[in-house]
Amino acid sequence: MQPTPLDRGRTIIASRHDDAPSDRRARLRAVLKNRLARALAVVAIFSGAIVTTTSAHAASSNTTSPHIARHWAPSGCGTEGALRNEPSVQLPPRRMHGYRLAYCNDFRGSNLSRGWGKFNGVPSGDPSGMFVPSHVVVANGMLELNTYKDPANDNRWATGGLCQCGVVRTYGAYFVRSRVTGGGDDEVQLLWPAAHVWPPEIDFNETGWRANKTAWYVHYRSSNEQIAKTLHVNLMKWHTWGVIWTPRLLTFTVDGHVWGTVRSQAVIPHEGMTLDIQQQTWCGIAPECPTKPLSMLVDWVAEFTPVGR
Repeated sequence: MQPTPLDRGRTIIASRHDDAPSDRRARLRAVLKNRLARALAVVAIFSGAIVTTTSAHAASSNTTSPHIARHWAPSGCGTEGALRNEPSVQLPPRRMHGYRLAYCNDFRGSNLSRGWGKFNGVPSGDPSGMFVPSHVVVANGMLELNTYKDPANDNRWATGGLCQCGVVRTYGAYFVRSRVTGGGDDEVQLLWPAAHVWPPEIDFNETGWRANKTAWYVHYRSSNEQIAKTLHVNLMKWHTWGVIWTPRLLTFTVDGHVWGTVRSQAVIPHEGMTLDIQQQTWCGIAPECPTKPLSMLVDWVAEFTPVGR
């Protein structure tokens, strides 16, 4: 099955919950990427205080009466959240010097929030891959992307993917707190061009097939030139991955520390982009082919825009 190009204008964006699937955009991703090794630069990124709140696990009330609703712990994005309720035991950032908090989601309830859309279909350039909307789940205070052999799809490996299709930004700061349950598929958090003309692409956490190594990549020019940097880290533990995107600088962060920068004006994108979170298999094409079910767990997403924009 070939995917239909993603249509940002579909009513899924305007629905109360983006629980219905959106078709997967055509991806022109390179199969093999250059792996560049550099030293990790440890520089604190937040000059403003990170003051946040949380909560995570759903507390169900007595359901014997149909009039008693299910209650969820207060969101960590608000002032009533509690650290103990967050699955990763860390609150989303609420302040960043020179920026304002534009969006925060720590995935309360069981539905995707407005503005998100799920991928569906075979990614272009990767006949082994398959995005299935049911592999994206909101549960237990987390966003879950699940890779497993799907009986509904001829028992082939299928993965989860989604985009924040309803929110297009040019410049800003994005932070995603996540972990994986193992290695095997390619787990990616990235910015994708809203116009669907690729490149550019900013991958601020792309794992490849290992659970102890990740990388950031910037794809630019129609010839798909790339800049990249790798980092050895235990991806099965919680980490906060970030990219701060300005007209003159890309800054990549992990757990509040800088691990890479790009300053070239020819490399930095200057167009509207959206946040994507996805898993992908490349069985028979590249090493990213799982041998057991895997998940990417996302505790929260926080986004900032520069003050004055």
